[in-house]
Amino acid sequence: MVPEVRWREAAAVGAVREAPAVGGEIPYGKVPKPCVVHPEVVEEYPSWDLSDELWDLLEPRFEQLEAETGWDYQSHLATAPGTKLGGYPGWCQDPQWPDCSGCGQRMDHLLTVESWEADAASRLTWTPVEDRGVRYEGADLMLGDAGGLYLFECRRCPGRPVKDRFDCS
Repeated sequence: MVPEVRWREAAAVGAVREAPAVGGEIPYGKVPKPCVVHPEVVEEYPSWDLSDELWDLLEPRFEQLEAETGWDYQSHLATAPGTKLGGYPGWCQDPQWPDCSGCGQRMDHLLTVESWEADAASRLTWTPVEDRGVRYEGADLMLGDAGGLYLFECRRCPGRPVKDRFDCS
């Protein structure tokens, strides 16, 4: 996968065009099936991005919370799963935040596209309000072995340069 980002002004977008027809046979998992998007603002917290020192400090609280509620910090409360703008990447492997080639600073997470929106555990707390009580249907997308593509941007540098990362389980 090689993502391509093109920045443009909202006023320049114009009328929304029909999606192009998909020709030929597309292998499973390469093109998501059409779906409805319900944007929802959520509050996220770092999961795999917590430093070891902070994790050690907070772990007793996480264990107490799980004992009292059955909710696991990483699955139910930290990082929202699925395709999203902003927040924290839902890393499958160790975090790989890129640094900007221009200024050398760590880039900001812009977008995540994941193979699926949630697993059985994370659906309990991260399912959008509009989708609760509705049978879950995935987008039939498979990036590697249930992985995700993460886009990052540098908001400090001219042209807002981007980099991508990919990981899978």
